[in-house]
Amino acid sequence: MTTAPSTSPAAMVGALVRHRGLAWDLVKRDFIGRYKGSIMGVAWSLFNPLVMLAIYTVVFTVAFKSSWGTGDESKVSFAIVLFAGLIVHGFFAECLNRAPGLIVSHANYVKKVVFPLEILPLVALCSALLHFAVSLAVLFVFCLLAGMPVHPGALLLPLVLLPLVLVTLGLSWLLASLGVYLRDLSQGMGIVTTVALFLAPVFYPIEVLPPAYRGLIAWNPITIPIIQMRDLILWDKPLDWQLWSVSLAVSAAVCYVGYWWFQKSRRGFADVL
Repeated sequence: MTTAPSTSPAAMVGALVRHRGLAWDLVKRDFIGRYKGSIMGVAWSLFNPLVMLAIYTVVFTVAFKSSWGTGDESKVSFAIVLFAGLIVHGFFAECLNRAPGLIVSHANYVKKVVFPLEILPLVALCSALLHFAVSLAVLFVFCLLAGMPVHPGALLLPLVLLPLVLVTLGLSWLLASLGVYLRDLSQGMGIVTTVALFLAPVFYPIEVLPPAYRGLIAWNPITIPIIQMRDLILWDKPLDWQLWSVSLAVSAAVCYVGYWWFQKSRRGFADVL
């Protein structure tokens, strides 16, 4: 009789730590393999966000006359603030868009009892983090070229991103599991991540919204990380530790629920696939 996989928080952390070597090997293979054989290589990870950045900047600063109300209305400063939000959404969207197909696309692993399926969402997440790191480096270069100082608060960026990483991992576990049983889920995630883009302060400051709507927008997983990342890096504002603590607690809960659901539902993967 097969023993049911453990679903305790300790088991979740233990599994990730125990299989970290395998996970890292898969991350490198995933990241490098995506650009294998292409002429531009990893440079493609910059091409899409830079093109979208240029388009959004022209549309919002020329057509819509948008601004952040920070006193500096130049297109360059607007582009930098916009790019900071876009790369956070890009990380979140990449993970969620890939999640429903993770188990289906690795069906051969399901038959292998010794393979830890729970690390597949972690592999996708770490690969997305590498893309995020490349885009973040571009953001810092833009700041230097534009004469915008990168404030010391940037050192707290890993803390700011921690709640986002946890909630994204939890949602990835949940979606990876559901994607085995609901194949249409992959088709709908693009719509969900697009909605998340516009229901977050990516193109606009959250202060322009009525207070009632700010509360709703705050439930978007990328809202608080975007606000706090801009505050620390671009505007030299202190981190709101109370808000961060609440965000961390909620994200940790989502992460565990996602892991619990994945472990409970994984026993039926082989029957479906």
